[in-house]
Amino acid sequence: MEPVIIVLIILVVLVFIALIKTIQVIPQASAAIVERFGRYTRTLNAGLNIVVPFIDTIRNRIDLREQVVPFPPQPVITQDNLVVNIDTVIYYQVTDARAATYEVASYIQAIEQLTVTTLRNIIGGMDLERTLTSREEINAALRGVLDEATGKWGIRVNRVELKAIEPPTSIQDSMEKQMRADRDKRAAILQAEGVRQSEILRAEGEKQSQILRAEGEAKAAALRAEGEAQAVRTVFEAIHAGDPDQKLLSYQYLQMLPKIAEGDANKLWIVPSEIGDALKGLSGAMGNFGGIGGGSGGNGGTGAQVPAQERREKPSID
Repeated sequence: MEPVIIVLIILVVLVFIALIKTIQVIPQASAAIVERFGRYTRTLNAGLNIVVPFIDTIRNRIDLREQVVPFPPQPVITQDNLVVNIDTVIYYQVTDARAATYEVASYIQAIEQLTVTTLRNIIGGMDLERTLTSREEINAALRGVLDEATGKWGIRVNRVELKAIEPPTSIQDSMEKQMRADRDKRAAILQAEGVRQSEILRAEGEKQSQILRAEGEAKAAALRAEGEAQAVRTVFEAIHAGDPDQKLLSYQYLQMLPKIAEGDANKLWIVPSEIGDALKGLSGAMGNFGGIGGGSGGNGGTGAQVPAQERREKPSID
């Protein structure tokens, strides 16, 4: 009985192993390559799959999700014979598990080597300055070459990024000095432009203020002249309304002479020729006033007058 039990146990173990090999569970976004006697049979997709045990074998399990692979820095020579180290990152996805298994031995290594050679071809036609400022152009050119070459491998390159471009240390120092000089130059230019703009604004402000001041003075002078003209017109109208005679005008003229001579700057005063006419008119007026005063005395006006002969004959007192 014991040999029979041992045989049954062996059979149960074999059946269990066969069931395990028969039922294959493939995770989501994955695929498996099945070979029968070393030859490709089919590709297992995600889910529960049945294979023939001990005849069909799982050759490879492939992740169908997008993968990110960073590559180490690669030395690349530019057109102006400068060595730069470039770090790249590749975003790829397996679209055909069979091609990725049988068309290339190691698609990761193949993508890395293809990236390096393509990058050297692209950077070799650019100088350092263009290399540092043309990342988008380099990425687009590199992605186009990789996508075309990896299509037959069942690989799709979605994106290629240049993570870092490191020029030599001496070049970095020179670039820093150049950038510092450029910043100083821009700062000096901006400062000069600011000073120039402030001077222009100040000049425009002074010009506008002078214009406004001149306009104000012109308006003030016009108003002053208008006021003086109005005053002269008023005086003229008042004089004509009062109808003055020549005697009154002569008297007013004599009253104005002291005002004409006023002032510390008047060192020399010239008597106008019209003063004779004024004095003549004024003397005539004073004579009339004297005649009126003499006729108003007693005795017909003769008692107040002393004969000239009596004044001459009167002896002098020694």
